[in-house]
Amino acid sequence: MVNIFLSRGNTAMFAMLLFIGILSFTQVEFTAAQSVGVCYGRNGDNLPTQQETVDLYKSNGIGRMRIYDPDERSLQALKGSNIELILGVPNDKLQSLNDAGAATDWINTNVKAYSSDVKFKYIAVGNEVEPNANEAQYVLPAMRNIQNAISSANLQDQIKVSTAIKSSLVTNSYPPNNGVFSDSASGYIKPIVDFLVSNRAPLLANLYPYFSHVENQQTVPLNYALFTQQGTNDAGYQNLFDALLDSLYAALEKAGASNVNVVVSESGWPSDGGVAANVDNAGTYYRNLINHVKGGTPKRPNGPIETYLFAMFDENRKDGEESEKHFGLFRPDKSPKYQLSYN
Repeated sequence: MVNIFLSRGNTAMFAMLLFIGILSFTQVEFTAAQSVGVCYGRNGDNLPTQQETVDLYKSNGIGRMRIYDPDERSLQALKGSNIELILGVPNDKLQSLNDAGAATDWINTNVKAYSSDVKFKYIAVGNEVEPNANEAQYVLPAMRNIQNAISSANLQDQIKVSTAIKSSLVTNSYPPNNGVFSDSASGYIKPIVDFLVSNRAPLLANLYPYFSHVENQQTVPLNYALFTQQGTNDAGYQNLFDALLDSLYAALEKAGASNVNVVVSESGWPSDGGVAANVDNAGTYYRNLINHVKGGTPKRPNGPIETYLFAMFDENRKDGEESEKHFGLFRPDKSPKYQLSYN
């Protein structure tokens, strides 16, 4: 038996070290808990008010939100909430923000006016703009003007400027280490990536194993997309989410941006309206995703992975496939569609 004697000074030192250890552990746990946010779209009927929605985020411990336009009622409701925010610049506003004065006005009206009470984290300048679309030419100039406006407002240390892309901009994605930006996308994305490097900003990416499975059912098994596969495939991957994310990291490395981090700005699974779209599969995906992003990927093992679930509510007025209308985590009456723990 070893007798340990602690003097009064040693006792104080021990207590302090113990406190620091507990504090560090708590911070790690908090960081992991805060890795999951939820996207808030309003393209549906009979949805709760913006204030009710913010209250729903808070009551469920959801500490991060993405909104797709500077909706005044949403920004007012977010005041004092401590919820971290991705604020979107809609694609139809990109051209107007190629004017530096308009970009300054946009930031002053929608960001600076709220910045003392709302925790802006990222400005997403455009969402899933296709490289061959007319809007593509306006994305980078708008990003530069928004960045300059943020710097003029002295908010550059708080807010990073980026854009949200589709994972389909990457080709040769299997095995993931072979990932590279496609020839059709490289001319568009490379200057944007250089901007992110210069400003130490992350790339926002919308990753959907659901669509990869639906479009490639013979080669992408359902359990691989749902995180339920036992064991790894011949590339060393156990789930499609990690493979998609690491193929994007591989593409960034080849573009000279190995230090750019990826924020998963959307990921979800529909509960109806398409192949494999049902409540059981969607609940399985969301539960496993929330748990999984506390860690990292084979290529980037040090997590957590900052991830935003899509979406808070079903949006029955959305265009496109029927499944697009059924990604909600909550029903319009605010009842949960799934039993999930966000923190």
